[in-house]
Amino acid sequence: MDKRSYLPACWTEEWQGKLVNVHAVTTLIKGGISSGNYAEFNLATHVGDDLASVNHNRGKLCTDLQLPSEPVWLEQVHSNRVILADEKTVDERIALQADASFTQFKGAVCAVLTADCLPVFFCNQTGTEVAVAHAGWRGLNAGIISNTVKAMNSSVDEILVSLGPAIGPQYFEVGTDVFEAFTDNNRLNASAFVATDSNHFLCNIYQLARIELQSLGIKRITGGDYCTYRDEQKFYSFRRQQNTGRMANLIWLS
Repeated sequence: MDKRSYLPACWTEEWQGKLVNVHAVTTLIKGGISSGNYAEFNLATHVGDDLASVNHNRGKLCTDLQLPSEPVWLEQVHSNRVILADEKTVDERIALQADASFTQFKGAVCAVLTADCLPVFFCNQTGTEVAVAHAGWRGLNAGIISNTVKAMNSSVDEILVSLGPAIGPQYFEVGTDVFEAFTDNNRLNASAFVATDSNHFLCNIYQLARIELQSLGIKRITGGDYCTYRDEQKFYSFRRQQNTGRMANLIWLS
């Protein structure tokens, strides 16, 4: 496997060596054949990249990771909709409108595409259920994390979470509309914003996710150490370059 192309998700140290049948990765930008603004390992078909290149990259992804099936690609719409990835979903290969998926089926690979938005990986302590959510600020504010947790069959004290690579708080500037949307939902969310002037704030999307997860009763949370905007050698970033590729964030059971 080309190590330039994959970043493993990390669970809390207590569980790192125990979840041998849970596999979770974020792809990096190296190792594919896309060119130009999409160089090199773009996995998205909706961004204007050559489809033959994307299909090649997706084939390499499946081969490199020895996936049990083609990932369940979603038509992401910044919603709070969560789907079950099961035998039927895998067989039909239909891109459903949703921003998270979960499964207990070993033949399914849950996937979301990102380029600054926050990917959130979930699994339970027994390694029998996994999920991944695409948490841009709209989906996060709409409850995509809460809905994913509610959809899972595991209790909150069983759930482990890893926050994948997203835009860092030094680069994610938003307006008062975003600040008010989050603080109207939960006053604790104000701690995730730093005002830069009367109308703009730096937003810590990692902190917003942690606040929601903790409010649900989830305590085992790790990750949040990357910045997709700053690290252009590893990650695509929509804020840095709007015409760009997407990383895939995958989780599956063996």
